[in-house]
Amino acid sequence: MAQESVAQETLHDAPKGEHSSSKGMLGPILCWAVVFADIGTSVYYVPGILYQNPSIGSLAGFFVFLTMSVFVLLTLKYAEVTHRFPQGGGVVTVAAQAINPWFGALGGMFILVDYFLTAAISCLSGILYFSVIFPAIGPIPVALVITIGILVLLGILNWVGISESAKVSLVGAIIAFISDLAILFTIFTHISFSEFLALIPQMFANRPLTVATFLTGFAGAFLAFSGLESISQLSPVMKQPHKRVAGIALLLVVLTIGITSPLLTMFSTLLLPADAQDATLSTQLISLLGGHWGGLFLQTEVAISASALLVFASNTAIIGAYHVFIALSRMGFLPEVILKRNKLRDTPHYSIALATGIPIIILLAVGGRIDILGDMYAFGLLGAFTLTCLGLDIVRAREWRRSKTVPTHTASLSLDHGNGHTFSAHISTNGQQSTGEHKQHEITSPHDLQISDAHALGSSTFSEHQNNRASNTEAKSLWFKIKFFLGILTTFLVALAWSVNLVTKPLATGFGGSVALLGMGIAYFNYVRGSKAGHVAVPIVLTRLEDRLPNSVLAVLLPDNKFNDAIIRATVNNADQQRPAMFVYIAPLPTNPTTPRMLEIVDPYLDDQKARENFGRAEALAIKHNVPNRNYLYLQGNPDLINQVWQMVHPRDTVVSVADSERFKDINPDRVRYELTPDGKVAHLLKRW
Repeated sequence: MAQESVAQETLHDAPKGEHSSSKGMLGPILCWAVVFADIGTSVYYVPGILYQNPSIGSLAGFFVFLTMSVFVLLTLKYAEVTHRFPQGGGVVTVAAQAINPWFGALGGMFILVDYFLTAAISCLSGILYFSVIFPAIGPIPVALVITIGILVLLGILNWVGISESAKVSLVGAIIAFISDLAILFTIFTHISFSEFLALIPQMFANRPLTVATFLTGFAGAFLAFSGLESISQLSPVMKQPHKRVAGIALLLVVLTIGITSPLLTMFSTLLLPADAQDATLSTQLISLLGGHWGGLFLQTEVAISASALLVFASNTAIIGAYHVFIALSRMGFLPEVILKRNKLRDTPHYSIALATGIPIIILLAVGGRIDILGDMYAFGLLGAFTLTCLGLDIVRAREWRRSKTVPTHTASLSLDHGNGHTFSAHISTNGQQSTGEHKQHEITSPHDLQISDAHALGSSTFSEHQNNRASNTEAKSLWFKIKFFLGILTTFLVALAWSVNLVTKPLATGFGGSVALLGMGIAYFNYVRGSKAGHVAVPIVLTRLEDRLPNSVLAVLLPDNKFNDAIIRATVNNADQQRPAMFVYIAPLPTNPTTPRMLEIVDPYLDDQKARENFGRAEALAIKHNVPNRNYLYLQGNPDLINQVWQMVHPRDTVVSVADSERFKDINPDRVRYELTPDGKVAHLLKRW
C-alpha cells in the first residue's frame, strides 16, 4: 500500500474499539446506508430512460444485469481507493496522486458534472414521483417550478448549515430497500416461476442484439449504478480499519443493489411496457409497478419514500459539489473567493451558490426533460470512474515494480500520540528520483500524504516498523497480481463504456466536455495568475517515506519563524543535482479537532495558509535555481519531531535558524556551519553518516 501511511496500517491491525477517534465515525452499516441512498435512487428513473432509448427498449433489464458484473469489479477498486486515500476526495485525490495535480483538477471537473446532474435529475424525479399522489404537480412546467424551488430551499438549508446525517440516510435506505423487496415479493406471488423465465426471451423479441446495440446498451446501463463514488468520499468519517469497513459496506451495496435494480428494471419495462413508453409515466415506473401488483397502498408508499430519498440524494450531490469546489480552490485551481464564508453562519456561501445554481440552470436549459438529463449524465459519471480506475492501476503498477527492487523489510514512518489528537503529515516530491546505489522513496508526480488518526500508544515517536503486511510484501502475493489484472480489465470496460457514450451521446459529450474545458481553463488562468503574483502552488505527493534520503539538505520551517525565508534560501543554495532538498514544516496540533462532515475532503495542509505560503516560496525559489529534486513534508505536532525526522532521513545538512540550533539536541552534527543570507543568519548542522 504505497500510498497509505504506516500509521494507518498500524491502525488497521489494531483491535476493534481501541481508537478514541472512532466516536461519531461511520461503521459499515451507516456507510452502506449513505451509498445505497445514492445508488438506490437510480432505479427510480433509469428503467424509463433506458426503455425510451430506441437502441435499448425492452433490453433494459438485460443490460442492467450485464453491467452489474462490471459494477462488482468497480466496487473492488473503490473499496481499495477508500482505504488507500483516507483523506477522501475520490477521483480528485486518486488522479492527483497517481498522475499529477492537473489530472486531479480534471477529475474534479468530471465529478462536478456528475454532481450537477445528480442534483437536477434526482430532485426532478422526486417531484414526479410525488405527483403519483398529487397528479396536479405532474405536468413538466409545474414540476419544474417546484423542483427549482426545492433546490433553492436546499441551498438555503446548506447556507444555514443544516446538512443530512448518516442516520437519516439509514432510515431512508432501509425504507427504500424494504419497499423494493415488497414490490418484488408481490410480483413473485402473482406470477409463476415459468412465467418469470418466459420474460427472458421476451426481452430479446423483435430486438436483434447487434454489436452496436450491445455496446450502446452496455454503456447506457452504467447510469443504474451512479453513486458508487460516494463511498470514497466517506473515508474521513469512516471507522478504522477502513479496509474492513469499506469492504463490508460495499458487499452490502452489491447484495442490495444486485437483488433489486436488475429485477425492478426488468419487471417495470416488460410488465408495464405502455407506461414505460409514456414520457410522463416512465418517470414513475417503480411506484406504478408496486401499485399494479400490490395495490394503492404500496403504490403510495413507494411514491412517498422514492420522492423523499430522491430529494435527499439531490442534497447529497449539492454537499459533495461544494466540497469539491472548496478542495480545488485550496489546491490553487479555482479562485480563493470560493473559500469565503459568510459571517452570519460561517458557511461557504459562494460554493453553495454554485453547487445549487448550476443544476437549476441545467434544468431550465433542458426544459425539465428527464431523458435528456439521463443522456447528459454519461460524461461525468464514466469519466470519473475511468480516471479513478486508471489512477489506482498506476498506483498498483508502481507498487509491483518497487516490490521487485526494494527489500521485503524497509524502514517505515509511523507516529503515535498519547493525547488523542490527530497527527497529519504531507510529503511532496518533485523532480527525478535520485540515481545511484542508494534508492530512496519513489519519486512520482506531485500529490498529498496524510497520516491521520494516530492511536494512543505513548509519546510521539518515529519508528522503523517492520510490517509483514507492507506494500512490497503484498505486491508479491498471488492475490495482488489477480487484483491487478482484474483492475486492468475493469478500467478497460469502463473506458470502453465512456468511449461509446462519447460517440453515441453527443449532448452529454458537448455539455460535459464544455464544463470540463471551462473549469480547466479557469484552473489554468488562476494558476498562472497566482504564479505571477508569487503564489506558487506546491504540488503535494501522497507517498510514504520508506527509506532514507542521504546526502540531502533538510530545511526546518516553523510557524511564525522570521528566519524561514533565510532557511529556504540557504537550503536552495546548498541543494543541487546530487543533493535533494527536503522542506519540513511543523505546525502545532489543533487545539479543538473537529469530526469531519460527510463528503468533506480532509487535508490539514490545504487548510494551513502559512504552511502553503512557506512551501510556495520554497518551490518558487527552487524552480528559479533549477533544483531538480524537491521534497515537502508537512507535520502537526511538537517541533522536536524534527529530531526523529532527521534520524529517519539521514540528511547530510540540516538547516535551522541560529536560535533553534541548540533546541534540537538529538541531532548530533559532526560540525556546525553558519551562513549569512539576505534574509538572516542560519545554522547548518552537518553530519557524515
